[in-house]
Amino acid sequence: MIRKRGENAVIILTAIFFTLFIVLIFRYYSIAWNQKNVSVAQLEHTFTIEVGKTQGTIYDCNLKPLINSENELRAVAVPSLLECDKTGECAIDKDNFYKEFEKGKPFVFKCSDKAIESEGLTVFEVPVRYSEAQKAQHIIGYLSQGLGVDGIEYAYNSILRSNFPTNSVAYTTDGFGRILSGVRKEVFRTNTYKSGVVLTIDEEIQDICEKCGNGIDTGAIVCTNIINGDILAIASFPVYDPEKIEAAIKDERSPLINRALYSYSVGSIFKLVTASAALEQGMENHLYNCIGNIGIEGRYFNCHKLDGHGFQNMAEAMTNSCNTYFIDLARSLDISEYRRLATYLGFGKESHLCSGIIASGGVLPTEKDLSVPAELANFSFGQGKLTATPLQITQLTCAIANKGKMPILRLIKGLTPDGEKPVVEKSPQISVVMSEKTAEKISDMMVLAVNENEHSNAKSSKISLGAKTSTAQTGKYNDRQEELCHAWITGFFPAKAPKYAVTVLIENGGYGNDAAAPVFREIAEKITELDKNRKK
Repeated sequence: MIRKRGENAVIILTAIFFTLFIVLIFRYYSIAWNQKNVSVAQLEHTFTIEVGKTQGTIYDCNLKPLINSENELRAVAVPSLLECDKTGECAIDKDNFYKEFEKGKPFVFKCSDKAIESEGLTVFEVPVRYSEAQKAQHIIGYLSQGLGVDGIEYAYNSILRSNFPTNSVAYTTDGFGRILSGVRKEVFRTNTYKSGVVLTIDEEIQDICEKCGNGIDTGAIVCTNIINGDILAIASFPVYDPEKIEAAIKDERSPLINRALYSYSVGSIFKLVTASAALEQGMENHLYNCIGNIGIEGRYFNCHKLDGHGFQNMAEAMTNSCNTYFIDLARSLDISEYRRLATYLGFGKESHLCSGIIASGGVLPTEKDLSVPAELANFSFGQGKLTATPLQITQLTCAIANKGKMPILRLIKGLTPDGEKPVVEKSPQISVVMSEKTAEKISDMMVLAVNENEHSNAKSSKISLGAKTSTAQTGKYNDRQEELCHAWITGFFPAKAPKYAVTVLIENGGYGNDAAAPVFREIAEKITELDKNRKK
């Protein structure tokens, strides 16, 4: 019994010593761990926050930024170094600011100009990629997941999104990532976004074309310099918001399409080519008696004036847009030379403005097609298989107004490393497509087509100009069984010393003189006024 009690005492003492040993071990490791924490906390690290991704800029011909043209303020806040309520007064989105502040970690927020820099607040001025009323959107394109997928954004993606340094602020932290107070922060501000691509687009002329075409439901406007072929404006309608691409995709009007690059039935504008071919082939004095229709191998083609225009020379037929005159004129032409001139003028050829921005070549009937009398008749006044883009029509007008010298339309002027001047600038390409005499006679006809037509809506009291309208049949009908027609006009101004060529297309717009001509006239007047103001 005594032995058993002794054994129990030993067990109890052993347990006590074991417990004390465990406590001593735990205490030892606790002290060691705390010493390690002190050591870690004493270690210093750097914590960096980047503010906005820097991307290159797209400029107009005068080095005005078409994007990155507006700025917004963004601030980096360190909650542990700031007063929440006081700092929150400068936040644009206050609810989101307070939510982020409560997390206790440094964060970026949009702020007003009331934000004052401090140890815990660093303010940056950051360019906004697109403005609310973004100009030239169909040329600029848009982004998806930070990469260009359309327009210039796509064509020059690698240049606009090079490995640029980004606005940033760096803080010194302890081993646990806590920002140390009283230690100077390192702020880096960059302006590398000023490098980029320089276009031939003129921002002010682009603005004029977009505003004058504001009432166009679907269509396009192109304005170029007739001498060097620089595209000064390309406006496509309807417009779209680059920040709301999904909505644009669902829009049945297909606003993402750049209609200046798409081909359409041309109509009477092509009479300019027919007349040019006739003059080149020595048929200036061709006369024809229009009785309102003409028979071609059993098929009758009507003139828009059903009771006829009577006897017409070429200039009168152009002013009156007499279909039957040009049908008869085409029958006398050498078809090979006639079609060859059309190819010289750019019909049937794609226009490569840059990678990814390629205008359709349209459809130019083959010589075999034109050997069919009815097809040749349609071709003579721009109907049948023939289609062309607003760019091609504008290039035609350039050739006529530039005395037979046709510039290849260009969109890219060059690159710039600093937004100060373009480098690697591309030179204009110009070719002679018709004689100077022919071009001058066609130019005179276009001036007469406006000034001698008392019903012309292109006529201006402020400026003299030359133009040709077109009402192109489509073979499509509306619910009232009325044929849908594209409204066109192309022209140049000023008449005596042409500088600009402008083409207006309104899809399913009806008569060219009613729908397109007033838009053309307004553009010509406003650009002329702009030129006068620039000279002051």
